[in-house]
Amino acid sequence: MDYMLKRWEAFTRFLQDGRICLSNNAAERALRGIALGRKSWLFAGSDRGGQRAVAMYSLIVTAKLNNVDPQAWLADVLRRIAGHPASRLEDLLPWSWQAHQPPRSEVA
Repeated sequence: MDYMLKRWEAFTRFLQDGRICLSNNAAERALRGIALGRKSWLFAGSDRGGQRAVAMYSLIVTAKLNNVDPQAWLADVLRRIAGHPASRLEDLLPWSWQAHQPPRSEVA
């Protein structure tokens, strides 16, 4: 009780701001994938393999945070990146990515 009474303002903050959640379930769900994969990631093969895994994981999570399907985004970006101008790489980042629509001549 003493702990709660000393932090009463923080405990009751959700009453003034409806955006504050009563639990941390959303944060725990977001971290669940990391916790489940932790044991497997110990064996990335090498330091470089671990660095590549971290880079890929951060790209996938960034896509998810921007409401983009990571598999569709990554497949599209890998297909397009070789012919994409280096000055416009920002277009391929998850927050500004638009799925490539092939011209009608490519579809037919």
